[in-house]
Amino acid sequence: MLTSSHPLKQVFHCPEESDFYSHCLESLVLDTADNSRLIVEFGSGEGSPVIKSLVRTNFDGKIQGFELNKVASKIAESQIKQYQLSEQYTVQNCSFFDSPLYQSANCIISNPPYLPAADDKLYQPLLHGGTDGSTIAKKLLSLGCDKVLLMVSSYSNPVGLIDDALDRGYSVVNFEIAPLTFGYYSSEPKVKSAIANLQKQGMAFYSENIYLLAGVLFQKQQKSPRDLSIELIQLMTAL
Repeated sequence: MLTSSHPLKQVFHCPEESDFYSHCLESLVLDTADNSRLIVEFGSGEGSPVIKSLVRTNFDGKIQGFELNKVASKIAESQIKQYQLSEQYTVQNCSFFDSPLYQSANCIISNPPYLPAADDKLYQPLLHGGTDGSTIAKKLLSLGCDKVLLMVSSYSNPVGLIDDALDRGYSVVNFEIAPLTFGYYSSEPKVKSAIANLQKQGMAFYSENIYLLAGVLFQKQQKSPRDLSIELIQLMTAL
């Protein structure tokens, strides 16, 4: 589908990560969602994760996606039409934060940019997650939406991110974790150097070739026995 000589620099492509995001979206959100509510997505990419989830579930609500990459958004639009999901899923080629939709949404979903680096001069600048990789995820949590599903990387200050969520009145109500190998984007020397520095500061957790990715469902509520944050932190920092 991608004809560029450097497709991985043009559109995010990691089947393992996208499949896991799709699985988490399906099991943590769509299978339990109130279909009358609106879900908004930050960073839809080429749309495959949501499309796969919609095909596999009975969810009949609406998902509005936002994607800054023009090539990716065009591919998403084409695939949505191919699967006849235009009534359920739309992707706009504009900034998520410029739209007021998140203010009326019941849930935000995202596999947010989480590559840590000093700046965004990367293979894919839109994958830059700030100096510790958690900047965009924290910004999404700052919007105060009732539910937020985020993919959280063990090398992108996961403890700091979870602590930030707790400080904002969220609890971890459910999560799933999968081991992933370092790929094209996370193996870029500039990124690997930043990850190594974070590890020295106790903000990144990984083995030689493996890191952990968690799909985490945060929900606004009072602290309760259902809060799984401690268990999540223990698992995310185990490497």
